[in-house]
Amino acid sequence: MSTRIFNTTLIAALLAASGSALADRRADDEMTVRAKVVASVPVYETINEPRKQCWTETSGHETQTYRTAPNPGGAVLGAIAGGLIGSTVGKGNGKVAAAAVGAATGAVVGDRWNSGVVTESRPVQVERCSVQDNYRQVLAGYDVRYRFNGREFSARLPYDPGNYLTLNVSYRIAQDQRDKRWHQDDRS
Repeated sequence: MSTRIFNTTLIAALLAASGSALADRRADDEMTVRAKVVASVPVYETINEPRKQCWTETSGHETQTYRTAPNPGGAVLGAIAGGLIGSTVGKGNGKVAAAAVGAATGAVVGDRWNSGVVTESRPVQVERCSVQDNYRQVLAGYDVRYRFNGREFSARLPYDPGNYLTLNVSYRIAQDQRDKRWHQDDRS
């Protein structure tokens, strides 16, 4: 069992060592140089973040009509008044009948007279909304111009590099060497 643990540990150590060796390895034909920054100009993007704004307005009036709740006091007073008035009309049994009709009529009139019709007018509140544009400027990067080997180059970077820019430069032999002007001997 201990041989198996030893072998597993050895393999893991070898893999870790080979990975770190590859990570630190640089090509022989690559070097790091500094280039002079000629200009660095911030670049902004315009972003729209619309916002919804709502408010309440009064829009006309709403009219409502309703009857007030009946009050039994008006019906009672109307019945008494109608009964008294009805009892003055007629003779004998007709007097009782007239008093009964007067009381009934007085109760109806008293009930309606006491409860009235009410009309109310209220303003109507309406919610209105609109979407308004909300533009803002956001830094998108820097347009950088730099000079290297007597030539000027440009690039967009996410940061301001300052006065100098670090470049990775690699030199490799060109593939097609058949052009005659490159084969002239400068030793003459």
